[in-house]
Amino acid sequence: MKIYDSPKNLVLLLNASQEEESEIGEELGLMGCRNPGLRIVDFEKTNKERQDLYKKGGLISVTSRILVVDMLQANIPTELISGIIVLHAEKVTALVLEAFIVRLYREKNRTGFLKAFTDQPEHITSGLSPLKNIMKELQLRSVHIYPRFHQEIKKSLERRRADVIELSQPLTTSMSEIHQAIIQCITTTLSELRRSNTSLDLDDFNVENAYFRSFDIIVRRQLDSVWHKVGPKTKQLVNDLGTLRRLLTFLLSYDCLQFQAYLETLVASSTTSSSGGAKQHPSPWMVTDAANIIFQAAKRRCYTMSSSTKAAERAQMVSDVDEEGWDALDEIHGIVGKSSGQSASKADKPFWVPQGMEPVLEELPKWTLLADILKEIEGEIIRQESLPPPTVPSTVVPGTNTVLVMTSSTREAEILSDFLSAMDADAPAGTQGRKMMLRKLYSYLAWKGKLNSQQRNDGTTFQRQSSAALSEALKKKDREKAERSAGRRRVRGGAPSSAAASSSVEPTLIDVDAQGDSKMEADSFAEFWAATQNATAAVVESATVVDADDLDFTSTELLVDFDTSYGLLTPEETVVVRPYSDDGDDSILGEMRPKFIVMFEPNMDFIRRIEVYKSSNPGLGVRVYHMVYGDSCEEHKYLVGIRKEKESFERLIKERATMLLPILEDKGPGSTSNDALLKTISSRIAGGRREISTTPAQVIVDMREFRSTLPSLLHASNIIVVPATLTVGDYILTPDICVERKSLSDLISSFNSGRLYTQCELMSVHYKHPVLLIEFEEDKAFSLEIVSDMKSYVKPTAKYPQKKGGGIEGNQAVTTLQSKIVLLLLHFPRVRIIWASSPYATVEIFQELKQANPEPDPVKAISVGAEDDAELGAGINSAAEELLRSLPGITAKNVHYVMSKAKNVREFCGL
Repeated sequence: MKIYDSPKNLVLLLNASQEEESEIGEELGLMGCRNPGLRIVDFEKTNKERQDLYKKGGLISVTSRILVVDMLQANIPTELISGIIVLHAEKVTALVLEAFIVRLYREKNRTGFLKAFTDQPEHITSGLSPLKNIMKELQLRSVHIYPRFHQEIKKSLERRRADVIELSQPLTTSMSEIHQAIIQCITTTLSELRRSNTSLDLDDFNVENAYFRSFDIIVRRQLDSVWHKVGPKTKQLVNDLGTLRRLLTFLLSYDCLQFQAYLETLVASSTTSSSGGAKQHPSPWMVTDAANIIFQAAKRRCYTMSSSTKAAERAQMVSDVDEEGWDALDEIHGIVGKSSGQSASKADKPFWVPQGMEPVLEELPKWTLLADILKEIEGEIIRQESLPPPTVPSTVVPGTNTVLVMTSSTREAEILSDFLSAMDADAPAGTQGRKMMLRKLYSYLAWKGKLNSQQRNDGTTFQRQSSAALSEALKKKDREKAERSAGRRRVRGGAPSSAAASSSVEPTLIDVDAQGDSKMEADSFAEFWAATQNATAAVVESATVVDADDLDFTSTELLVDFDTSYGLLTPEETVVVRPYSDDGDDSILGEMRPKFIVMFEPNMDFIRRIEVYKSSNPGLGVRVYHMVYGDSCEEHKYLVGIRKEKESFERLIKERATMLLPILEDKGPGSTSNDALLKTISSRIAGGRREISTTPAQVIVDMREFRSTLPSLLHASNIIVVPATLTVGDYILTPDICVERKSLSDLISSFNSGRLYTQCELMSVHYKHPVLLIEFEEDKAFSLEIVSDMKSYVKPTAKYPQKKGGGIEGNQAVTTLQSKIVLLLLHFPRVRIIWASSPYATVEIFQELKQANPEPDPVKAISVGAEDDAELGAGINSAAEELLRSLPGITAKNVHYVMSKAKNVREFCGL
């Protein structure tokens, strides 16, 4: 793009996302392409503005939908385009707009270049000859493949290699049990799915593929063609596979309490439908022995219940507002020498834990490992700083001592930030995050207690009671605090308030345990919470805030405190935790220039980025800590990902070596296909003569229809596509045939909104043959029964009341849709329905309808319906029009014509 940055050239960038446009524009600016640089064309620019922009040349990023309309309307000088750059080439098929654009481009321009890029080799492996199909649609004849094992790339990257430390962390016993049980559930679900659908090719249905998010897409793609035939059991199995895959991920990324809460929602949703009734088809894996292991082990990681004794008489609850509150409550309960800032062991568990519950709060093993790594990095920074300075004074050691920690998700980045903020570095391994976990336990118990109390008391709330002992203890703390020097204020490491803490984990959950003994436990929590509900408010009301008048602003102590809390941090004191992103990670590495990178989860893409980052910065010493759970799905997924990438490249190389590319026929200006001429033969000439019509076949297409794939396929079948803003219909095939196209989902929403009635009314008024085209997707079932899956449509009606069991039957939804179609046809007898199994079938039907018929006139098609709007806006007397319409012989079609011949009713009566 830098080479072609000149007003003399016009280079178009297609398929770029907003992030890619800004990144590429920024990179070009740094390279000196600022006059005018990359310009972006969007829907805010008018036709005239776009035309002026194209004429000025340069680099332009444009959406495919805008470009295809501009090419068809000749808003852009197609013959003057220097070249087109297509991103995400792996998504190009015969149905996408990019293929349409390339055909239009090559019809008028054979000299301009076209380059397509992709960095997703795994996406070009499914189907028959996928690489050949992409190259055919883009009309390209050469392909360049650059895998990691390419000789030049390998040689370049291995010249400067980062110092990589691979750390394999074993799972805890409980996590290992849960992991094995989830794998067993996935295997059982897959085998059950294969057994239920023996007629399908389900070779890809294995546990290895189940680790990846794309597996859900593979399963649906295989089953889409028969989705209307499969029973609810198979559909439930498909949903279960996605749930189990997420469980595997959450086990390694969520803390034990989050994981337990998620399991409780699963159990609740598997037994109860959205309407509150019993679920008819529960998940089969829930009733297996493996599931029992999952639920038992997950609960054991959080806490153990030694007794079901009611705990109402135990001490009041307190919020973790500040350390003084915790200390006051410790004093009430006789816990001496322990503050909230110190690590808590099982022996001195907090007073607010219900009696009979022993908190376990198992921490993720990687947390301890991360703490050790940060300690080692700190020692390494001190060691490097103690080294003698470089012999050449001007030499600057590249890179900063900022530590970059990369995680798989935003949620995990937040958990790690919490852990590092509250970490007790001196605590034994496995208990360093105890303080954070106790706060999470408090929120978890608050959620369980409040929810169960609401269920048992039908939404009534408990009244707050004040605690005299607590208030007295807090007053004593305040007196001690006043005696100390005023002016210091604790701002760092402050615990969040109880309300804030509990709101972060307060989804609408139903507490149902798979084992059945959880009801008693839940009731115990509810009673305990009811008895201790008021203490939080007592602490909040009693907590004191330092008055600004008491602060000594001249004190150096306050100045030091301010600097500690609000001053700028040096790089060696900074740890940045962020999730893996897309190409933005490259700019993060370039801006921060970290020497120490911790990969909390393995990520193949980021490893490539580090290699490039290291090679691009000579003299920079980069140390990478690569963390992975040993013998886990994380490790297997990473290894399978590397293997899949390698196999994808090998398959592409093999296909390139053996593929035969078709010879592309020249469809330049002036070239006309014989088939196109034969299809326009007119057989209506008197005397039986047959003459070839000189007018090429054309279809007038509404602008809004360029979101669909049909215009592209019409153009590919040698039909000229004329874009226009139509008031009536979507496609005008002949002067008499007008087509309104509806996909299945669009048909349903049009019926619900009443829009379809209006559209059919307009078509019936203005055209002799109005047509409703109901178009199904190519790979989906050619059946209306698929409607039963669309929850937005499946609603009880007055005619079909809701059943007691909850929900509405699928066939009832289909019946409702069919009855609506019948009612529509009864209202508009001239409307014809075309059922098309795919866009390809639609093109064939359109070609047959156009045979031996004259071509439509774009000017007339645009004006149809538009004059009605103009007249309506001219201030017509509605009462006079209503009188006119009621007269015999006046129809909806001729009423406007009659009105144009007379000014008012008196003049009309005089005619």
